Amino acid sequence: MTMSIWEYANPKRFMQTSGVLLPWVTAAALVCLVVGLIWGAFFTPDADKFGSTVKIIYLHVPSAMMAISAWMMMLVASLIWLIRRHHVSALSAKAAAPVGLTFTLIGLVTGAIWGQPMWGTWWAWDPRLTSFLILALFYLGYIALWEAVEDPDTAADLTSVLCIVGSVFAFLSRYAVLFWNQGLHQGASLSLDREEHVADVYSTPLYVCIAGFILLFVTLVLLRTRTEIRARRVQALLSRERLA
Repeated sequence: MTMSIWEYANPKRFMQTSGVLLPWVTAAALVCLVVGLIWGAFFTPDADKFGSTVKIIYLHVPSAMMAISAWMMMLVASLIWLIRRHHVSALSAKAAAPVGLTFTLIGLVTGAIWGQPMWGTWWAWDPRLTSFLILALFYLGYIALWEAVEDPDTAADLTSVLCIVGSVFAFLSRYAVLFWNQGLHQGASLSLDREEHVADVYSTPLYVCIAGFILLFVTLVLLRTRTEIRARRVQALLSRERLA
């Protein structure tokens, strides 16, 4: 079983498998996103406390969850690169970074829109918000470091170390809603605590949206990883031509 798992780290095997999976994952992502967003936007009531602004939850919560999950996926891929030296893992981490950054920015923007009527300001230096902003800066630094270092293996090594360091802030962003209850940010929208958990009328379409965002993330990472593999192959061919 272990060998069969590591076989997918082979670029050729990855390209074959991802090519088969992509149409199905893409279709499932579109279905979940369309159903979840339309259901949440048009078929759920306004909240007593938040009014119609509560419906931004269907963008804010999934994007915030995926921003953190994307970094954790990058962490796992980076550790695999450092330990096993599989290039597909390094390239998948590189591919996930712009996607994760996009989710982070969506989370920040939608959070500001959602929070402004409640807090009376677009931004507050709440520990939870600040940790999320720092995570966005780590994403930018990670992407910039990949572009700044010419040697791909050296870039993979350095970005992997940065990813390990940044995982601390990803962890804080994930659990800040549990650690700091005195901030402006509300508690976790999805919780085992019935007092904290969002009402059932909102949670069902929210789960559909979360599934859609997960599938969208998988789709985009697969596409970008395939692009990175092709680009690496082109670079290898050009290098051989120069040496010939």
